[in-house]
Amino acid sequence: MDLSSSQFMNAPLNGSLEDYFGILVFIGIAFGLSILLVLLSFWWGPRRPDSEKLSPYECGFDAFSDARLKFDVRYYLIAILFIIFDLEIAFLFPWGICLKDIGLFGFFSMLVFLTLLAVGFIYEWRKGALEWE
Repeated sequence: MDLSSSQFMNAPLNGSLEDYFGILVFIGIAFGLSILLVLLSFWWGPRRPDSEKLSPYECGFDAFSDARLKFDVRYYLIAILFIIFDLEIAFLFPWGICLKDIGLFGFFSMLVFLTLLAVGFIYEWRKGALEWE
């Protein structure tokens, strides 16, 4: 059987490639819409610069001249608390997806984990670790 290149090019897509066409269209629309929205906000967005917006700001502190000054420990405490609660969410997503498969043991294990996390959060709250000033 002789398959010339023109017959091969005109052959319909079969099976696996047809399944991905919808995803390709979705990615194209999402990419185009995101570029359009960014350009629209850049062109028609309000621009009201003032001295406060244009001043350098970093890490929750006003800019200072000496780079060797010590940072307040509260900044690091808030950062560590953010990482802890961010990891909690990373554990909750897979747990929520496979809850039917892991049964009651998995449910009560996560209940113990969330209880310990809540006790730690209440302890930090009572000690004033979440107060910035």
